[in-house]
This record gives sequence, C-alpha cells and structure tokens, in this order.
Amino acid sequence: MENNWNEELLTFIENSPSAFHAVEALRNIFLEKGFQELFEHEKWKLRGGEDYFVCRNQSSLIAFRLPVQKPEGFQVIASHSDSPSFKIKEEPEILVEGNYTKLNVERYGGMLCAPWFDRPLSAAGRVVVREGNRVRSCLINLDRDLLLIPNLAIHMNREANEGYRYNAQKDMLPLFGGEKAKDQFRKLVAGALQTDEDRILGMDLFLYNRQKGSIWGAGREFISAPRLDDLQCAFGGAMGLVNSEPGRNAAVFALFDNEEVGSATRQGAASTFLRDILERIAEEYQAASPEDFSVLLENSFLISADNAHAVHPNHPEESDPKCRPYLNQGIVLKFNADQKYTTDGVSAALFRILCEKAGVPCQVFANRSDKKGGSTLGNLSGTRVPVRSVDVGLPQLSMHSPYETAGAMDTEYFIRMAQTFYAASLKMEGPESWALTFDAPESQAASTPAGL
Repeated sequence: MENNWNEELLTFIENSPSAFHAVEALRNIFLEKGFQELFEHEKWKLRGGEDYFVCRNQSSLIAFRLPVQKPEGFQVIASHSDSPSFKIKEEPEILVEGNYTKLNVERYGGMLCAPWFDRPLSAAGRVVVREGNRVRSCLINLDRDLLLIPNLAIHMNREANEGYRYNAQKDMLPLFGGEKAKDQFRKLVAGALQTDEDRILGMDLFLYNRQKGSIWGAGREFISAPRLDDLQCAFGGAMGLVNSEPGRNAAVFALFDNEEVGSATRQGAASTFLRDILERIAEEYQAASPEDFSVLLENSFLISADNAHAVHPNHPEESDPKCRPYLNQGIVLKFNADQKYTTDGVSAALFRILCEKAGVPCQVFANRSDKKGGSTLGNLSGTRVPVRSVDVGLPQLSMHSPYETAGAMDTEYFIRMAQTFYAASLKMEGPESWALTFDAPESQAASTPAGL
C-alpha cells in the first residue's frame, strides 16, 4: 500500500515542527514550483494564468492559481497548520529544590496528555531579535533531544493505571537539566541564532515530539507521525494545487493557524485573511463592487479539510453504528446536525461527484448521537466568506496525540481529489442547482486579467 507520497509527507512533517515551519516548508515548495510571493503591505499587480501565494504572521498561507479569463468563482481547499502542543512561557525556567531545572510551559489546544510523557522532546517556533530600532523574526528549531516529561513511577502512584487527571502546572512541565541549566534556555536560543541574549525581545516557541514518522504494518498499510492532524490534509491540498491543470475558476489553497484554540486570531480561519485575499483577486479583475463580489462568492465552493476519527480497533463501540470510517478506505465526509461541520445535502452531493471523477473512495462520519464532537474550519471561515462548503478529512487514530496514525493509501486519495477539484469548474445555475464540468479550458499564455 506504500507510495512515494507518504515519504514526501513524512519529510514535510519532519521539516514542520511548528506552524511557522510548516508555512516555511510550503513557501519553499511553492517558490520551487514557480509561484510568486506577494505581501499584504504592498500593492499587487496580478496576471491571469499565473500562480501566487501570500503569508500572514509566518504561520498562515494562501496560494492561488488564476485563470487567464475572469473567473466565475473561487474553488478553495482549507486546512490548518497548528497542532496541540505546549507553548514556552516568557519566563521559561523553574528551579526545583536546587537540583532540577524545568521549563515553564502551558498547554496549547486540547491534547491527549499521556503520550507526551517519557519521550524525547525539543522546541521550535520563532524568535524576534532586535536590530537597532528594528526587529527581525527568525525561525528556530533546536533540533536535538533536549527535554522530557518524566512519568511518576507506579510505586508512587498505584492508581496510575486506574485513570488519572493530569494537572498542566504540576504534571506536564518538561525537565530541561540539572541546577546548572537555570538561566540557560535563552542562552541556548541565542547561541542557535548566533546572536546576543539581550537582543531577544520575543519568542513563540512550542515543544514537539522528536520521534520520526514511519510507514508500518503487516502490509505497510499504516503511517504514523507527529502532527498528521492537520498536516496530512495541508500537504495533500498543496500538492493538489501545484500538480493540477488550470481550471476556469480561481484555484485557492488556504492554510490557517490557531484552529486548535478557536481560530479567533488575525491569522485564523475566523479572521478576514481569506476574504481579504479573495477581494484583492476580484479587484484585479474589476469585480470588487459589493454586487460583483457577491456573485463570485455565490459561484464559489470551499472544501474544509481536517482529519476525521476512524473506527478504533479496541473501541469500535465509540463510533456511530452506521457512519464508520476506516483507514485506507477513502476521504471522509463529515456530518453534524448542529453544523459543527458545514456539510449539507448539496455540498455532499457535489463532493461525491468530485470523488467519483477522481476515482477516489468516499466514506462518512458522524458522532454517536450521545457524544459531542469538535468543530473545524468550515463553519468559522464561512462567517467571513459565506460560500457553499463541505467538511472532509482523512481517517486517523489517536487524534491530538503527539504521534498519530493514518492510512497509507489515503494521502494519495486526497491529492487525487484535490487535483481533480482544482482543474474542474463549478457553477451555480439556479437556486441550489450546480453544474460540475471537468473539461479544462484551452491553455493560453499568461495575460492581464480581463478588465485591466
């Protein structure tokens, strides 16, 4: 079941120990593929038939491919760059009884705590360095076995295997060194950046699991890695865009930060980031009037892609009796009556046709009726960019663990779906009546968009 996409995915994940690094890794991929980088603080001059991307906060990214002629809408795949972790606080060290030095951290996102214990950890993210009256943001990965959260021995907690309520302040602080490690963390960071400690004015650093990803199983049918949620979908969406044929509509890939903590940031799905970029694209085609932009949005479609819960081999009873996705059986359509997921009858029908055209299997997920699930990107971005949308994901086990498991076939399924989606054209023909066409437009040389 193994394929080269999984090797590339695991390399991408290894190069992405933080959301900042994930965006930088994709930034390099897009540049290699000929995409041009844009900056929000500058004016743009776009050309039809060309490819662009823009970053916000170094942790979110939107890439897009413009058709030669004026598009009738936007076709968007959105994922997120962050994963549950621990953020290092501004005062990073705690000395314990003059013998141990711990790092002072706080939880980021809703995590499974137990798997974080007794495994090598390190820290990565960004550091802001002063240069005179300017500041410069630097990515950093300490890239060594540096930290560990030690478990309390069974002899000191006989009830450990009977269930335990972890306290983030007491139980989850990582060991950094002995007493001599006090006041050394910032020095370590400064040394890695080859700068002076007193020039470090800000840090956004997170812990990450050092264990490398692997392809395993009797038939090598599984993949395991840190941060599969949601870097597997992020990688699949990006690869789908760079490997797709141009379509009639604007093809957009969006990667948002802070999904794990609610997305209510200037770089999150609940921000104006996506709308800002779509409006600027519309403006280049002289379609930025409120009415013109509304027409474009009505002809647009968003695939919100965030991994889904597969049936657990040891706890199959925790899944819905009928909506039961499994690893290696295709992309998951996610449904929820309370609209935690945006999928409805229309968007599900369109997505099923898309998967059929791509030759990709499709399965469904819904929570048990007596359980509440989480939410994701679609219903948040939809409040800012009200387009028809569907929530999907790839099936996985151990979601929000620092080491997660998915199917070896499913990465390729997602990429094939994304390629087909970006090359296709969707158009609204009437009230809740849509047409999907898969005949690519004739290739033309890059030109100035119509109306410029």
